[in-house]
Amino acid sequence: MSETRYLVRVLAAVIVRPRLWPTALRQLRLLAPHRWWARTPHLPLPDPDYLHFRLRSMYGDVPGGTDPSALPRDMVAYLSWCRAWRSSRGV
Repeated sequence: MSETRYLVRVLAAVIVRPRLWPTALRQLRLLAPHRWWARTPHLPLPDPDYLHFRLRSMYGDVPGGTDPSALPRDMVAYLSWCRAWRSSRGV
């Protein structure tokens, strides 16, 4: 499955959970590279090296590459954790 299809599935998993929208936008803003708009693809996407590190640290070395089929579920869990952590700090 292509990266675009995984991205679409992750977005769909977040879109159906409006309570996570503010957290998702906050995390996107925090992880977006400085002056992201000045570089192609002109999207506020996290640095590819950072994403590779996070995927590798989460899923390990999988022969033939990482199969992130659980990414939508894991992204919802991550955003829920970020939301709960922020709430617990009273921010």
